[in-house]
Amino acid sequence: MKSRIVAGALALLGLAGIALAQPALAATGTEQRIDLRVLVLDDGSTGIDTLRAQLDREGVPYDTLGLAAAGRPAITPAYLADTVGGVRRAKYQGVIVPNEGSVTGAEAAALAGFEREFKIRQIDAYTFAGAGVGLTNAWSGVLDGTTMQVTAAGKANGFGYLKGAVPIDDRDPATSESYGYLGTAAAPAGATFTPLVTGARPGGGTTGSLMGVYAHDGREELVVTLAANRYQTHAMELGHGLITWLTRGVHLGYTRNSFSVHIDDVLLPDDRWDTVHNCTVGDDCNPRRDPTIQPYNTPIRMTKDDVHALVAWQKARGVKLDVVFNGGGSAEAGAGDPLTAAVVANKGQFRFINHTYEHPYLGCVQDFTVIPWKCAPNASGQTQWVSQADISAQIKNNVDWARSKGITIDASELVTGEHSGLKALPQMPADNPNLAPALNANGIKYVASDASREQTARAAGNATTVPRFPMNIYYNVATVAEEIDEYNWLYTSRANGGSGICENNPLSACIAPLGSNGFAKYIVPMETRIAYDHVVSANPAPHYAHQSNLAEDRILYPVLDGVLERYRNTFTTATPVLNPRFAETALQNKRQAAWSAASKSRSVEAYLLGGKVTVTNKGAAVDVPLTMPNGTKLVTASLLGLEVGGGAFGEAYGGERSAWRSVAKGGQQQLRVAG
Repeated sequence: MKSRIVAGALALLGLAGIALAQPALAATGTEQRIDLRVLVLDDGSTGIDTLRAQLDREGVPYDTLGLAAAGRPAITPAYLADTVGGVRRAKYQGVIVPNEGSVTGAEAAALAGFEREFKIRQIDAYTFAGAGVGLTNAWSGVLDGTTMQVTAAGKANGFGYLKGAVPIDDRDPATSESYGYLGTAAAPAGATFTPLVTGARPGGGTTGSLMGVYAHDGREELVVTLAANRYQTHAMELGHGLITWLTRGVHLGYTRNSFSVHIDDVLLPDDRWDTVHNCTVGDDCNPRRDPTIQPYNTPIRMTKDDVHALVAWQKARGVKLDVVFNGGGSAEAGAGDPLTAAVVANKGQFRFINHTYEHPYLGCVQDFTVIPWKCAPNASGQTQWVSQADISAQIKNNVDWARSKGITIDASELVTGEHSGLKALPQMPADNPNLAPALNANGIKYVASDASREQTARAAGNATTVPRFPMNIYYNVATVAEEIDEYNWLYTSRANGGSGICENNPLSACIAPLGSNGFAKYIVPMETRIAYDHVVSANPAPHYAHQSNLAEDRILYPVLDGVLERYRNTFTTATPVLNPRFAETALQNKRQAAWSAASKSRSVEAYLLGGKVTVTNKGAAVDVPLTMPNGTKLVTASLLGLEVGGGAFGEAYGGERSAWRSVAKGGQQQLRVAG
């Protein structure tokens, strides 16, 4: 009878046909509210920093309590929990500690009691494999270059997005990077230890736990016995599993792994590195590109065959590269240009981005009479800037060229030549003041910036910058020999025939000169690792290379293949690497920045009660990231004690469901959690 009454009420409200979820639960006095926030007890150790970095990457809210901070609050039962509306509330859904002995006495008792009462999990960031965590130490030492394995229990408890094998970094054979304790389960009576990730002694033989769960005394601790830091590849690969285990897969936050690559200067020729004079014709030598003056080298430009190779590569890998084009290169090549014909014939295979018509420098007017160049002054001594009219013409003419060829582009996206117009030290400490008006006049919403200069998105007029990672496959090379030669010039000492730049730069290190196999043995692995680390750090920023790198020896492909191969060997097919477009990356950056601000201001409150997650927003409207177990349903309303279900929540990724949900000021979002 009640179901018929409810059905009639739904019909009156215009909600007929909407599925009903399970009955909304009234408070019984035994329920517990779990706030979706993590507590981090921070002692400044690397292990804690590694986990904080992962919380930040995913956008998981957390509070930090500095253990050595003067006047810090004591960890008491009241600090950890209270009662709200007659319901016991845990202020935290998980606790991260440096190790099992980080707090003692009354504080340790309060923490243990809290974890028992609310079934709150704890991660020990790095500790010895000893009796205090249910282990005996089978072996300890440096594990660089060995391979960890995610166990069946690990895949069922947070690490199911990984296939199984996780290599431990060995970036410098001369340096010890990752020390670990291989633990053997030795839990006392009534307790258990379950390995989630295991390792093996170098050379084989002894194996043991490096991450495992010690269940004892009504509590669960995930014990980490491998030293790691936030920059190590394996730490980033395993990081999401640690967060998922800690939160039981129910938390605010969102993670995706992305790999997009922009190919700049398509249709233009690129200047070539001179291997004899160690300079670039058209740049730092022979700036006028006079073929009668030495040094002079033929510029690099893709051919129609290179276009066909790109199409084939994209189809084979299931990934698209973004063609960042300059229509002026087609005009310069003249009618009947085979490269233009090939690009236009395959236009449906590519994603195109405006790179200006002719690729001029759009900052200050450059004075090349001095080295390095400087901004040219006008008659009154003020900096001369490229005009708004000239910038606008470069933007518009390229859009017009593309449309004349039937090429579809998003006219709100722009990559200026060399990211020019935006500030670039030392010559330009501020943007060209004519850039923002030109962007506004042409409806530009997204403009590329160089992540090696600016890692954070910012406003440029009405547009937002989108940082891009440069790749050290240089713009002025097309062959393996040229890449090795320039790499050696930049990264070897004067004594070894290099420029010595590495000797004077505290952020660089000199290497031994690379031989003829240096590209395959050193450069490709190095550049692959750098790009791969960006991917698994959940940073959506695109990378960029140049059309020259797809010509002649096509030296970019080995790096791209290395990134994709490692990713697909490590992550399951349920955790695909995404290939976002430029505007999609900008949206993700915007969401992450807004959510970070909302999380830090605590304007969004979220908790789990009676199997239902409730998110309430007290601040400005914001997109809230949520990650939930499979089977989680949206709740659109509650009526007469029954929930009105809105269907499945989120998108499938990594064996979970996750999404950004818009929550208005004063608004609410509810989810019925599976299980």
